[in-house]
Amino acid sequence: MKVRFAPSPTGYLHVGNARAALANWLHARRHGGRFLLRLDDTDAERSKPEFARAIEEDLRWLGLDWDEFLRQSDRTALYAAAAEKLKAQGRLYPCLESEEELEFKREQRRRQGKPPVYDRAALKMTAEQLAKAEANGKTPYWRFKLSGGEATWRDEVLGERRVKLPSLSDPVLVRADGTFLYTFTSVVDDLETGITDIIRGEDHVTNTGIQLDIMGALGMGRPIRFAHLPLLTDAEGGPLSKRLASVSLRQFRRDGIEPAAIAGYLAALGSRRDPEPAMPAEMVQGWSLDGLSKSAARFDAKQMLALNRKYLHALPYAAVRGRLPEGAGEAFWLAVRGNLDTVGEAQDWLDVAEGNILPPVQEEEADFLRAALDTLPPEPWNGDTWPHWTAELAQRTGRKGRALYWPLRRALTGEEHGPDLKALLPLIGRDRAVRRLTHSMG
Repeated sequence: MKVRFAPSPTGYLHVGNARAALANWLHARRHGGRFLLRLDDTDAERSKPEFARAIEEDLRWLGLDWDEFLRQSDRTALYAAAAEKLKAQGRLYPCLESEEELEFKREQRRRQGKPPVYDRAALKMTAEQLAKAEANGKTPYWRFKLSGGEATWRDEVLGERRVKLPSLSDPVLVRADGTFLYTFTSVVDDLETGITDIIRGEDHVTNTGIQLDIMGALGMGRPIRFAHLPLLTDAEGGPLSKRLASVSLRQFRRDGIEPAAIAGYLAALGSRRDPEPAMPAEMVQGWSLDGLSKSAARFDAKQMLALNRKYLHALPYAAVRGRLPEGAGEAFWLAVRGNLDTVGEAQDWLDVAEGNILPPVQEEEADFLRAALDTLPPEPWNGDTWPHWTAELAQRTGRKGRALYWPLRRALTGEEHGPDLKALLPLIGRDRAVRRLTHSMG
């Protein structure tokens, strides 16, 4: 088995890309296969080196590696040879119509109630006519002549699929400037590199029908298995825009989402499995294309954030130590991790534990806070300090529940919610507690 993930370096990876990359990687690792990372960078105008670097960085961050790597921009001689083979068969033919002429033809066919497909007028052009046009400065582009009938395959996710080729325009494979289009280069690479399984988005179904026809013309050996993943929608069921920075892998990284949360969430989308945070290597044994829904899956960033919280709340200090702010020790991490959405929020609680915050003034609670100050126990403090102190304070003031705890939390942390003060209070220390209680009295 050999699979490939083939992004175009024209932007950052979005979650749809990441889902396809993850599915390919898990499929290969589950079945002892090989994973090829191929950069489809034949669009020289839009492909950028910085995006290529970002793709590799983001995939590694997600926990994915690859056994082979190639760039299509290094393989133009291979595509040129394949194009010559198709020309010799009469399957790749030159065309000269401008985009304006083609649009006029399409509009004419629409008015006649016909599908707006290319009419193959260029096939009637003689060699002499082509030579004369070229002598006058025109350069042809090249279309692939689709065969009749249907392209059929059994999709590993969608089931039996068929594409009616006569209902499609012959695709352009070579531009007038001699550059090759994705539809063609992808086929050549898939055949030349021995790809056995192609897992990609459902938006490629029609492409698959066309590419199967091209593969046949190029002499495909053993058949390639296809699996098309239903597209992702947003939380409301609308289309998930690939161009929104908010769904790029890089933006989620910047926002502090853990790779295990993204990987675990994407791996479960479209299946009956409950998402669990996990790195790809931890999910290999349980992975299967079987059971994936044929319907679109909803990508809900809020659900992924909830998974991120779940992951952080159980993350040991050793796993996160290098990403915590200076001065954040294990006791601090264990105290605050249950209240974090992202690791970046730890800085706010470190300010609470060790900084010089000014809590809000609670003049209406001055008498109660004075009693709290009077009963504040001496150090050293530990996990028993908070329950012993509040028990004595409750006995002295008659307060309980919210009336007892809420003013103290606001005075000590400046917040109305947060980590258990049983663990946080010893980190704050007596001197800070005295200053904050005093300030809160007004």
